[in-house]
Parts: sequence; structure tokens; C-alpha cells
Amino acid sequence: MHPYSNHIPQPPHSAGRRFEGFRRKINPDQIPSATEAIDFDRHQWEDTIYQNTPGELVPLSTSDFVGLDQGNSSPKFVRMTTWNIPYTSRLAAECAVPIAAILQPLADLDPREEPVPLVDFAEHGPPRCERCRAYINPWGTWTRGGNAWKCNLCTHETEVSSEYFCNLDANMQRMDHLQRPELNRGTVDFVVPADYWASNPPQRLLMPYFSVEPPPAGPRKPLPMNFVFALDVSSEAVRSGLLHSACATIQDILFGQNACFPPDSELAIITFDLTLHFHDLSSDLVPMLVVSDIDEVFVPLRSGLFVKPAERQMAIEKLLMAIPERFLEMAYVEAALGSVLRASLAALAGRGGHVIVFQSTMPRVGIAALPGEPNEADLYETSKESSLYVPRDNTWRDIGTECVEDGIGVSMVLAMNKYIDVGSIGVVASITGGELFYHPRFSPVRDGAVLHAQIRRLIRRTTGYNCTMRVRTSNGLVRLRVSEYCGNFFQRGATDLELGVLDADKALSVTLKHSGGTLDPRGYVYLQSAVLYTTVDGHRRVRTCNLALPVVELAWNVFRLSDLDATVYHLVRRGISQMGSEKLANIREDLTENCSSVLLSYRNKCSNTSSHDQLILPEAFKGLPVYTLGMQKCKCLRARTVSSDVRNYTAHRILSMSVRSLMQLLYPPLLALHDLAEDAGMPDPTTGRIVLPDIMRDSHLYMEAHGVYLIDNGEAMIMWIGGSVSPQVLLDLFGIDDFLSIDPQMSVLPRLETKLSTQVHNILEHRRIQRGGRFSKFFIARQNLDAAELEFSDMLVEDQNAGAMAYTDYLSVVHSQIKQVLRDGGTIGGAVALRGSIW
Repeated sequence: MHPYSNHIPQPPHSAGRRFEGFRRKINPDQIPSATEAIDFDRHQWEDTIYQNTPGELVPLSTSDFVGLDQGNSSPKFVRMTTWNIPYTSRLAAECAVPIAAILQPLADLDPREEPVPLVDFAEHGPPRCERCRAYINPWGTWTRGGNAWKCNLCTHETEVSSEYFCNLDANMQRMDHLQRPELNRGTVDFVVPADYWASNPPQRLLMPYFSVEPPPAGPRKPLPMNFVFALDVSSEAVRSGLLHSACATIQDILFGQNACFPPDSELAIITFDLTLHFHDLSSDLVPMLVVSDIDEVFVPLRSGLFVKPAERQMAIEKLLMAIPERFLEMAYVEAALGSVLRASLAALAGRGGHVIVFQSTMPRVGIAALPGEPNEADLYETSKESSLYVPRDNTWRDIGTECVEDGIGVSMVLAMNKYIDVGSIGVVASITGGELFYHPRFSPVRDGAVLHAQIRRLIRRTTGYNCTMRVRTSNGLVRLRVSEYCGNFFQRGATDLELGVLDADKALSVTLKHSGGTLDPRGYVYLQSAVLYTTVDGHRRVRTCNLALPVVELAWNVFRLSDLDATVYHLVRRGISQMGSEKLANIREDLTENCSSVLLSYRNKCSNTSSHDQLILPEAFKGLPVYTLGMQKCKCLRARTVSSDVRNYTAHRILSMSVRSLMQLLYPPLLALHDLAEDAGMPDPTTGRIVLPDIMRDSHLYMEAHGVYLIDNGEAMIMWIGGSVSPQVLLDLFGIDDFLSIDPQMSVLPRLETKLSTQVHNILEHRRIQRGGRFSKFFIARQNLDAAELEFSDMLVEDQNAGAMAYTDYLSVVHSQIKQVLRDGGTIGGAVALRGSIW
């Protein structure tokens, strides 16, 4: 039977954009499928070790694979848009494939992989090039009988200390090569001496907070990371249940059965509304000190503000249980967020750390107070719309910068009932490397467990604070240089990035550019990223990631090892970074033109004998059009009306998330639960790993009314239930056989003693493990009954929805652009490319 001969009608959705002009009849089965590539790659690598050598095909980010570090860092740490570098800038331009690196230095590894080695050179510190200051790595060479090493980045020879000397063998390798991780592993952690300690920022003429003591100066001894939990106790936080959920979550993380708070770390708890409340945790009575001056804040106590939870468990538990009751009747409407951030800065000055804020209302009082809500409807699709995506008060940028200078990261839980201005307050989290958690219309029943998992992941994951990052590239006579950074960080100069915190879930992208001339086609281009950071337990480290990339002369080789995931990641980030200066319509057009340019370049350089009427797609970029369509349908860029809070939150997430998370956000995995294979979701008897089912295409054309489907983009997980579903399937999943009796407010799928229930729960648990313990909000969408079906339909990327075309129509647009250039000459975009100029 034809796969969509009995398909359901398209679910209710917001109007999409229709194709204009002559439309060719396209069979959906004949167009490239993103799901086929994902499933093929997953099956290919699940039982194969990736050797990680230059010139090899790289697994997709969505595949679980075991990598072998043989001098090149794993793609989990560094992923390139192309793993073969064009030998000239002209070839790079002709290929139209951006040259960029995606860096995730603290990424989690598969449990089957060897951990990142730790190398200690004692007081000497790691060997570094005298000229370019690159760290020693597997791609350097040895000279003078082992007395010096030649830097692979700048070719300078640097002598080694007598303690590090070793004789060379017949292959000019050190005799102890295999015993030295820094000489055979691409990713290494170096222990560093006091020379690498962070420095306290110089004293400012105007301090952001009041202190009777002068600010600390000079180098800062590494300490275990300290945490400040800042709790909004306004009436909205109490009413919504956020305050109670936050206190319960903190208590469980500190003292619960699976407590995960770092044993050497200290914490402080601050509550705030119209005033700031500091709590003395050293006293059994836990007195509360109130600071009413929220314009010039100060910390009223030093001793007792920070304590180790294990030493003061009774006092902390007493306070966390008392806070929700204490402010139940006396809560104020406002909460001074800017003031509490400056107070947290004052509390952590000289030590660094992480501030975790729970906020439920837009800050209208105190430092950086914001005016009323803007009239967004009047700004959409105008030249002023970009003002919605930048801070309305630059003090928020200043607060973020001040925190970074002191080695402080800020993460925020935003649980509000109305507009909160994420574009302003969220910039603090963006600049410091922190995270935003977004829970509009917070409900403890629906969102409490998700919030708990988010904060637990925030505490448990690998994290560094007081971070400085630099990326170095080959810089001989001709070099590939860093031209642009993109992500959530603070960049003071041209080379160094600073972050208050950097964790396992965060990634940054780096654009590389030819400086001119010709690279050696028989050689390699080298890249090294180095992150100087302090660990949670208080040790100063440098993590280096290294790559050697072959140089090629043919465009075919550039496309052969191009990386779809990294290219999509780079393009969408570059588009989102322009939201504060460009109209969204222009950004969407640019994305389409970028997609068409890549496909046109492949056509011209690798397949120019084909008919103009034939759409030719390179193997590596078969999924580029559908992912580009997904970019235009994501909530921060889509054409339909979306609140600026949602756009700004989604933009922040995309500018920080990993490559895998982004690919699943742009094209969410869709499963047919009613049609699972017998072994799907069950442990493999040979390996013990869960057997994962293949995913299906994101379109109603492949769905049936008797089916049950699950879609998950990392933010929301929606179970769609067809009106003709079998009662037996309902019994196996929900324990009831009546379609109309299913509770649409259900936030957790029940666990039943049925095989189908076991299969589904195993699949969900596997996804949760993949995300480090985080999981999505769960919604039920019964066919033509529940509001969640609107969100479900917008996640079907291949359908006509979310203010954009269907996949088949979008392919026609891309093909038309390519045919026009092939027929008339010129470039993709033509005169439209001038729209951003002064003309």
C-alpha cells in the first residue's frame, strides 16, 4: 500500500506560505529524507569504532559512537563544516561551503570511551611554543635529537627543559611517546601552576556595589566553585508555585537520596522582592538580614553567608522549608532582579562562582529597572522589530560584563505569567555563559519535575568557571585565520573569549578564513583551542583540543568530507546573531540563498554535465534544504507572530546548545509507537544496549488515524493520538481503552506492566540519558481535540505550516534559484544582496 494513501488530514496549524508560480508535481517519496540518513548513520556506527584520523568520514552528531583519539580530537569536542580544507581562498569561495569549527570543549564522552587524560608538569607548566604560545600536541615534530620541538602552528623551534628531554627513535619520535598523553591524544587537560591563576579585575572608579573593604586585587587562588541561589519571593512566585518548587528542588539536590551538590563547594541563599534578604546560615536560628537600599546594594554579612551544606544541613533545611510559608502572606508584587545580581556579584567578588536565579516577574524596580511592556504588534515586520531582540537598558550588559570579569556565571529560571523581557534580562546569562530555563505559566504539576531535572543537570555536569578561551590556527606564510566567533560569551579583544562558566552542554562556533595565497596541498592545516578554567573542586586547568585537517585542491574533495550538521549549526547561528540588526524576513531569505549557493557550487564544480531541469544534491548535503526550512520554522526566525520573549529565549538556546541538540530541534525525531518492532525499546541480548526504533519523516503524509506518534524536539515532547486508535493500544499505554477518557493534562506517561509501556519508557529513558538527565515537557494531543495539536503540527517540518512552505514547495524554490543562475548567469540573490547596504 502507498505510504500515504490512507493518511490523516493535515492537523490544525497556523497558515503556512504557499508556493507562487508554476508548481511541478513532486512525489514526496522521491525527495531526500533526513530520517534515512540519520538511521543509516546510527546503524553504521553503533558497533563500529570511529578511528578519528584525518581524511575520514565523520559520524553524524545524532549517532552514538565510540571514538578513538589518535591525535585528532573527537567530533564530540570539535566538529568542522568540512574536514578537507580548500587550498586557496578562491576554491573556498567557489565551493560556498563555510569554513567553520564548532567547539564543545567540555563535552560528555560515551561511557565506553577513555576519559580525557590529565597531565601534570608540576611548577614548570605545560610546554608551549615560545613564539605563538600554542601548547604541545601530537602534531608537533621533534628536532635536535629531542632537545627541541617544532610547533605545527607557526614552525618555530622551542627547546625543552632537561626534565622533559627524551631521546628519539628511528622514526624521529620520542622513545616515551606512548607514555605521554600530550603527544598522542588530541584532547588533554593540563594542570597549570600559579602563573595561570585568574586575576581579580582592577578597581573601578565607580564600583557597582558598596563595600567597606577594598576589592581584592592581584592573582586569585583557585577555590571550589561557590553557588548563590537567589529566590524571587514576590506574590507571582508564591502564587504560581515556583518558590515552593525551587526550594524543594534545592533541598533534594543538597540532601536528597541522589544528592549531587559538590562536596567541597559552598552556597549562599538570597531571597528578594522589593528588598534583598540575606540569610546567616552559620546560626541555627538562621536570621534574615534585610537590605532596603536596592539602588546601591551591599552585603551585610561575610561570616555565615556561605557554608558547606553537609556542615549546616539542619539550618539549610529549616530555611528552605520556611521560605515558602514566610512569604505567603507578606509577598510584594515586584522583584528587583538587577539589584540581586549586583548583590550576588558583591558576595562572590574575589572568589568567582555561579549564580542561579529563580525569577517570575519583569524587574520594574531597583537597578536596571525596566519600563512597561512594548507594543510588539506595531513593530512586527518593520525596521524597528530588531529593537525587540536587544536589551532595552544597557545596564544589563554591564552587569553581565562585571560578572564575567569576576569569574561569575549567571543562570536564570524564568517562570512567569506574562511578558518578562527576556531580550533584556537574558543578556546577563548569555554574556556570562550561563543558561536560561523557560517556564511560561508555570505549573508545579506539569513543570516541577522538568525544573528539577534541569537544575540537577546544571549542578552535575562537567563545569568550569572563570574561563578564558583562545583558538589558534596554522600561521605560516599563508594561513587560515579566525575571523569571527559566535555563541554566548564575552569578547573583550580580537583573540580571547571570556566566560563566567562553561559546561558540558555549551558549544561555540568559530569562522575561519583564508588570509590569501596557497596552502600546501600535500600538507595539513592545524587548529588548536585552549580553555583555561577552574574546576568545580578548585583546580586550575587548561583543556586543549587539536585537529589536523588535510588540504585539498579539488572541490569534489571539499564536498566529499563536508559535514551537514556543522554547516547547519554554523548557518543558523550566523542568522540568529543578526536578529538585533536585520529584519527577520531578510535573515530567512539569506538562509535560503546560502542553501542554494552551496548546491549551485556543487552543480558547477562537480556535476556540470547534468540537465538544468535536474536538481543535483551532493551526498553530504542531501538534507541541507529540509534543515534550512527547519531554521525558518524555528520559533526565533519563523514568519508568523511569535512573542519576543519566546524568540529571545529560543535564540539564546540555539546560541549555546550542542550540535546534536540543535539538529533535533530543527528536525524533531518522530516515532510511530503503535508500530514498534518486537525488539524496539528492549535491551539487545548481545550488547545490553537499548535497541532504538527508526524514526519517521516529519509529515502528516506518513501518519494514520489509528496511530499513536511521539515527537520530541528537546523542549516539548508531544504524544499525538489518532481518533481511530485501537483500544488495545490505549490499554497498553494508558490503562484505559476510551479515547475520550484520556487526560489531556497528563504530564507523565504512566508505567504499566505491558510490553508496549516498557518499550516506550525504555526509549524515553534512553533519550533522557543522552541529554544528561534532562527531559522535555510532556503533552497529550488527541486528534482534533486538544490544544497541544497546534504545537505538534508546527513541529512537522515537512508540512506547510509555521508561516513557511511545505518541503516539496521549498525544494522547488531552491531549484528555481539554481536554474535561474545556470540559465542567466550571475549569483544567487543578485541585486537582492544589496538590501542591507546604504543603497
